[in-house]
Amino acid sequence: MIDTHTHLYSEEFDADRTEMIARAKAAGVTRCFIPAIDASYTQRMFQLKNDYSDYVFLMNGLHPCSVKENYQEELAHVENLMQSHFFCAIGEIGIDLYWDKTFLKEQQEAFQWQIQLAKKHQLPIVIHCREAFNEVFEVLETEKVTTFLAFFTALRVQKRKLSALLATAYI
Repeated sequence: MIDTHTHLYSEEFDADRTEMIARAKAAGVTRCFIPAIDASYTQRMFQLKNDYSDYVFLMNGLHPCSVKENYQEELAHVENLMQSHFFCAIGEIGIDLYWDKTFLKEQQEAFQWQIQLAKKHQLPIVIHCREAFNEVFEVLETEKVTTFLAFFTALRVQKRKLSALLATAYI
């Protein structure tokens, strides 16, 4: 069994991370795929990888909820990491309009930029889509990239539309 999406490096797991990983292993979880959030978590992600190198597989990217005024600096950080580290995917990327719509344009730009980065490095993308199906779909209509949908809200008809578009999508 594989956990395809866990933020094990988050502060909320500091008190019992080791025990939690032991419980996951005992339950049959053989691998954990770790999506990125933003630059503030980079060192914590690398420490987790160092501590559990055969169990943890890192992704690189800028989470849509972390897209703010400084998003271009964050994307430069993402690109710099690609030069010196191995990542299994670009993620968790996408558009999230649930909490705030202030940075929609920036989220769209960051999403498109990260898709191009994934293509350049021949990596799949892991998408976060919350209350933004049409916006995410609009971007994906023009792209051909292997896609995993990690956090995704959509109506059944929207999911069918997306499945028809993405031959290599895993929901």
